[in-house]
Amino acid sequence: MDTILEQQRSHHEARERLIDSMVKEMLHKKNGHKETINSDHRLKMMLDQYMESTNRLKELYEDKDGCRKEEIASLSGPNEFSEFYSRLKTIKEFHRKHPNEICVPMSVEFDELNRMRENPTEEASNMVEFSDEEGYGKYLDLHECYEKYINLKGVEKVDYISYLAQFDRLFDIPKERKGAEYRAYLTMLLDYLKGYTVRIKPLLDIEKECKAAVRDFSAQFDAGNFQGWPKEAGSVLTHVGAHLDLSAFSSWEELASLGLDRLKSALMALGLKCGGTLEERAQRLFSTKGKSSLDPTLLAKSKPDKGLKSKQQERQKEIAGLEAQVYRLAEQVSEQRSATKDNVQRKQARGEGERGDSEESDAADSTDEEDEVELYIAQEIFNISYVCEICGNFVYKGPKAFQRHFAEWRHAHGMRCLGIPNTAHFANVTQIEDALALWEKLKAQKQEERWQPEQEEEFEDSLGNVVNRKTYEDLKRQGLL
Repeated sequence: MDTILEQQRSHHEARERLIDSMVKEMLHKKNGHKETINSDHRLKMMLDQYMESTNRLKELYEDKDGCRKEEIASLSGPNEFSEFYSRLKTIKEFHRKHPNEICVPMSVEFDELNRMRENPTEEASNMVEFSDEEGYGKYLDLHECYEKYINLKGVEKVDYISYLAQFDRLFDIPKERKGAEYRAYLTMLLDYLKGYTVRIKPLLDIEKECKAAVRDFSAQFDAGNFQGWPKEAGSVLTHVGAHLDLSAFSSWEELASLGLDRLKSALMALGLKCGGTLEERAQRLFSTKGKSSLDPTLLAKSKPDKGLKSKQQERQKEIAGLEAQVYRLAEQVSEQRSATKDNVQRKQARGEGERGDSEESDAADSTDEEDEVELYIAQEIFNISYVCEICGNFVYKGPKAFQRHFAEWRHAHGMRCLGIPNTAHFANVTQIEDALALWEKLKAQKQEERWQPEQEEEFEDSLGNVVNRKTYEDLKRQGLL
């Protein structure tokens, strides 16, 4: 197990090498969209590692458990030579028991990273997973969200291109239609936008953007200024109603001439049901003329209490908060959104042109498609995928690529983030939990194998007897030497 001072030295070295690699990465010329995205992901990986080393250094320098201070004291105390030879013996014993144990220098990891940047392999050129529709981050793939949207009740059914143009015009949907189904759709849309933005802009702090959007939205919503969610403004007549003197009316037909709104207000004033057609409202109101007690079947249901109304407002605010995040992320993908509309239109235009082909040409194309399908199936059968959690759940195609990756920079970086040396002990270990458990076991074994001077250092007393250091010092204190 590395000493605390060696851990600090290692983290300082890592920080310096990471700064150098990040500068080289930013200065490296990117040829095209794909290389730009991959470069950003490499920068994000190195930035995360830099912050991890910085935080670890901060903890070591704080020395809350006093181990660093104790180690420095042992190196600078009166027995510094004994400490030196004790550590030297431990190193020799370790290499004697593990003759083939080789610790890969940190420079190898960064040299490999530089080589992969200059001459990327197939795995390195596909650092992020995109669907075929997304074209490695050039376009959006909102087909699932679109299917969810057009199945919502009360929304206008539009084609996919129209949806791409208006998916963030959520304020056009009446808030009365924004129930549980709408919330589920909104969650799906937001999850996709978050995941997509993380893949095309890894250096952007998505969580920070979303929190800022919610913070800005909250004040607007409470003031009734957030788009699509105006405050319910109503007059006294709307909420309380106004009584109507029925003595001046001889039939319900005469009451009907007052109109729907006036009849509703009069019914509300009496606590009666106020819905229905003009005739139904007039008849209901006229039936109360001259009566001291009202028919219970005509009474309106009691209004929800303040607690229920408060919960409803909370649900509405939660939905509006999701909308605010969609608005913010839609701005981040505006360029890809425009490119997606153009791409879909090109595909549709190309599809229209191909419909004029001859039947013979169609048959030939069909045969070609069948051959392609058979080839694709064969590739899928033999191209087995392996996932490594230590590499951030990166997928490796085929057993050769999987075995090779244990010595490559991505796996070495993952192991370094876990604080584990990338040695032969961890060959074929892909799960973080398994690697940590094995590391704890190895540390325990190393601690047991470590040379303990109190037990193993030999001394000779005045009679020529050989005893260990602890016994020798006990005899010396008692004056028995």
